[in-house]
Amino acid sequence: MTCAEMKPALQYPKPSPPWLGEPQLGSWFSEEEIEAVVAAMRSSMEWTGEGFGFMVNEILEFEAAFAGYVGTKHAVSLCTASIGLDLSVMCLDLEPGDEIISPAINFRAAHAAILGQGAKLIFCEVDPVTLQADPADVERRITPRTRAIYPVHFNGLSAPMDDLLAVAERNPHPKHGPLKVVGDAARACGGGYRGTKIGKRGWMTIFSFHTMKNMNTLGEGGMITTDDDGLAGRLRAMRQWGLDTEYWGSSYKLTKPQAAMGLVQLGRLDQMIAARARLGRQRTAWLSDVPELTLPADPPDCDHSFYLYTVLVAEAWAGDKRDLLVAMMQDDYGVGSAIANPPTYDASPYIRKQTLGQCLPASDLLGRRLFCPPMHPSMTDEQNAYVAAALQTTVEKVRAL
Repeated sequence: MTCAEMKPALQYPKPSPPWLGEPQLGSWFSEEEIEAVVAAMRSSMEWTGEGFGFMVNEILEFEAAFAGYVGTKHAVSLCTASIGLDLSVMCLDLEPGDEIISPAINFRAAHAAILGQGAKLIFCEVDPVTLQADPADVERRITPRTRAIYPVHFNGLSAPMDDLLAVAERNPHPKHGPLKVVGDAARACGGGYRGTKIGKRGWMTIFSFHTMKNMNTLGEGGMITTDDDGLAGRLRAMRQWGLDTEYWGSSYKLTKPQAAMGLVQLGRLDQMIAARARLGRQRTAWLSDVPELTLPADPPDCDHSFYLYTVLVAEAWAGDKRDLLVAMMQDDYGVGSAIANPPTYDASPYIRKQTLGQCLPASDLLGRRLFCPPMHPSMTDEQNAYVAAALQTTVEKVRAL
């Protein structure tokens, strides 16, 4: 379908209310999820039984299945991904002045976890094509105080983990050895990298099962994957009051019904990712000749999960013209967009206060160029064509101003 042929797609009924750029439900459900949750509830009703338990079979089965899916020895479930981010930084046993490097183009959760544990957050630039942490820029920012590299698998595409791991090996900490590489895969569950699933490479990887994400467990939930036996044991202790170890702990467990639902969602995850990828590539083909737009990178060594469909306007349109494009597309066609995500120091006063003086001009410009029109695995071809046509037509309107 060429741009000229896309006009009939605008005959699709204008959504009211507007579609969200980041839908509030990121996966889809069937009766199987409902039956699994009800079964978990029914099995918990006898006072002489296990109730909802602590580490019941549903949770253990979900963890084992998720570890098998990713290809790691361990998967540790948690009540939220943000708790996973907090625990990941706790496990570094930081000392005053320690630094962690993470891309400025990011959602605030990982940066809040880094700062919340007392580390100095050092921002890095991203590759302007993939929007993933730039290994060369990461390496330039390493000091003797650097303890970890914290990339995000941004908007569904894998970070360049092999390159980042090589940087970590080349620049060991004088006391702790090779830097730890911790992946934030909140938006990338089900994606792939060089023949493996996202979550296999690195010291540990944190996943989210929030309602918006590629799969969910009743609105909240998270998982950490790792091949490190000692780390897995420590994480399990920390999520349950320390167990019988010397580690500090609290209560951060997933529930039985959540795990039951997660096991079903995991079983259809590849199907949902395939639907996202097909729609994303279909949309890219339709919009490929719009000169003002740079469409999502789709490297051959990655399996993009297309959690978000991240578009960049031309540099000349950064800021006000990007904002006008987004507003017009919503007002005229009912197609909203998420600005996901500008540098976190622009989105969070807390993060800005803690990182005063750091300037990342490339990230600043990218933050004024990016936007994400709606993407969902249940979207029909007609709806996808409507989004593409609305975007292409709105670009023409802005171009004519």
